Amino acid sequence: MAHQKSHLPVKVCPVCGRPFAWRKKWERHWPEVRYCSERCRRNRPPAKDRKE
Repeated sequence: MAHQKSHLPVKVCPVCGRPFAWRKKWERHWPEVRYCSERCRRNRPPAKDRKE
């Protein structure tokens, strides 16, 4: 039985530009999730270059 994952919310990672979908482990803080992986989070631009 295949799972339908097309209904999950998707965001685009600002570092690598790839789309990533909602994951169960992000359930409680999905609005704060910005990066698709730990690697992208570590490679984010320095704080002075970010628009937050």
